[in-house]
Amino acid sequence: MTSEWWRTATIYQIYPRSFADANGDGMGDLAGITAHLADLQELGIDAIWLSPFYTSPQRDAGYDVADYCDVDPLFGTLADFDAMLAEAHARGIRVIVDLVPNHSSDEHEWFQAALAAAPGSAERARYLFRDGRGPAGDEPPNNWESVFGGPAWTRIAEADGTPGQWYLHLFDSSQPDFDWTNEEVREEFRRILRFWLDRGVDGFRVDVAHGMIKADGLPDYTPPAEGGSMGGAGGVAGDAGDAAGVALEPEISDEGDGAPYWGQDGVHEIYRDWRTLLDEYAGERILAAEAWVDPLPRVAKWVRPDEMHQAFNFAYLETPWNAAALRTVVDASLEAFGAVGAPSTWVLSNHDVVRHATRLALTEANPQGHGLGARSKGLPEYAAGVRRARAATAFMLALPGSSYLYQGEELGLPEVIDLPDEARQDPTWFRTDRERYGRDGCRVPLPWNADAANYGFGETGTPWLPQPELWGTLARDAQRGDPDSTLELYRAALRLRREHALGAGRLEWTELDGVDDPSVLAFRNGDVLVVANTGSDAVALPAGELLLASGPLDAGALPGDTTAWIAA
Repeated sequence: MTSEWWRTATIYQIYPRSFADANGDGMGDLAGITAHLADLQELGIDAIWLSPFYTSPQRDAGYDVADYCDVDPLFGTLADFDAMLAEAHARGIRVIVDLVPNHSSDEHEWFQAALAAAPGSAERARYLFRDGRGPAGDEPPNNWESVFGGPAWTRIAEADGTPGQWYLHLFDSSQPDFDWTNEEVREEFRRILRFWLDRGVDGFRVDVAHGMIKADGLPDYTPPAEGGSMGGAGGVAGDAGDAAGVALEPEISDEGDGAPYWGQDGVHEIYRDWRTLLDEYAGERILAAEAWVDPLPRVAKWVRPDEMHQAFNFAYLETPWNAAALRTVVDASLEAFGAVGAPSTWVLSNHDVVRHATRLALTEANPQGHGLGARSKGLPEYAAGVRRARAATAFMLALPGSSYLYQGEELGLPEVIDLPDEARQDPTWFRTDRERYGRDGCRVPLPWNADAANYGFGETGTPWLPQPELWGTLARDAQRGDPDSTLELYRAALRLRREHALGAGRLEWTELDGVDDPSVLAFRNGDVLVVANTGSDAVALPAGELLLASGPLDAGALPGDTTAWIAA
C-alpha cells in the first residue's frame, strides 16, 4: 500500500442500511457488505467509507448514536465488523468509518444520566443544558433553529415533574449536542478513536466537522432568507438555462461571519489533538471532514498539515453542469487546498443530497435537504439526467486529487421521486410537517440482480424503502459486461485513472483548435486530454486515440452533455 494513499484515492461511500441485506430482514447489514466486497474490488475503488452502523435507535438512520463502540443489531455484531474489515484489507480496500461527534442519541447513557441529574451537575455539563428565557423560563434560551426544521431547543421535565431546563439539538430533538468545552467529552472521543483504530480501521469521516464548538454566550442568530444560491466556488452558478436547481444552498453552511454554531475557530484545536493521536498509528490513518463552510479557502483550514487529511469539496458538488462554473471551481479548489499542501477532493453525490443523475438536470431550484417528490417541479427525464451525470463523472474522475463515489451512482441510479408518503422516514419530512421531502430518495436500497427478489438486495423481507421498477433495468448483473452501461463506464474510468496516474497528475487547461464554444472545457492531465461538452451542439474532437467517452460520439464529434478522454 502506497505512501499517502489518501491524496489520490477513490473512496466509495456505503450507506449500510441500503447496500445489501444478508439476513433477509429488509435492512442492509455488515455481512451484506462483506458478501459484495468482490464487486467493489472489481469496480476498482481504493477505500470504502461506511455511514454509521453503531448502536442507535435509528431516529436519524444511525446518526443518533447510543453506543459509539458497538454495532447495532440491525447491522450485525462486532465480529461481523471484524470479518468485513479483514476481508476488505485482504482485497486491498481500506475502510473508513463515520464518526458523529457533534451530538449523541438521547438514548446514550450519558444523556439518560443527565436527565436524571440536577441542573448544574457534572452529568448535564456533558451536553448544552441551559435555563429558559422569560419569567417562568418557558422560552428557549435563544432563537436557533434546527437543521431539520423547528426550534433547536427542547425543554425537559425535571425529576419532580416540573418544567425544567432546555437542551440544544442542532438536528433532531433525539440528537442532543455535546458540550465540547468539557474535557470529559474530549477524553471520551479519544477513547472512541482508539477503540476503532485498535481494531484496524484506516480512518474516520467526521460528521458535521464544522460544528461542535458554539460561540460564547450562545447568541441569537437569524439565518439568511432562503432563495439565493451559494453556487460553486463561492457563488459561481450558471445561467438559469444551465440547470438552475444544481447549485445547492446548504442548510448548514457558513457564510461570512456566519452562524454562531458553525465554523468556530475552536474546532481546529480538536482536530489537531485527533491528528496527533492518529499519527501514533502505523499505516496512515486519515481524517476526512464534512465541513459545510464557504468559501473554499476557509474549508482549507480543516486540512492544514497538522489537522485533517481531506475535506469534502461541497463547492464542487454545488456547481452546475456549466463550463465556466466548472473551470472556476476547479481552479479555486486546486488553489485553496494546494495552498495548505492538501489534495483537493471531488464529489457529486452522497447520502444527504439528490443523486446527481437527477440533480444535474433539474430546471428548478432545490435547496439542500429539501429533497424531491410528487410536488417537485423541473424534474428531468431519466435519459437526459443520466447522460449528463455520466459526463460529469467522467470529467471528475480525470481531475487530480481524491474522488468520492456514492453507492449506486456507478449504476446510474437516479433520485427516487415517487416514494409513497407513508414510506418516508427522514426526520426532515416530519419536522417540516411534510413540506420538505428530505433525503430518502437517494437512500433507496440498491439493485444487484434484475430477476431476484428485491432486485437482489435481500432474498426475503421487505426493503426498508420501496424500490422502483426501474431498478430491474439498472441492476448490477444487467449492466456487467455491457460496454455501453454506466457500470462499465465507471470501471473503465477508474482503470484508466490508475493506469495514467491522474490522481497524482497536474491539470493544465487548454483550448481546442477550431472550437470556439464557451460550453466546451478541455484540460490535460499528464498524457490524457479531457474534453467536456456542457452545451447542446456537437463539437469536433482533436485527433488521437479515444480512451473513454461518457456517451456515443456523433460521427467522431463530441455531442452535448458528453465527456471524452483522448491520449495526448
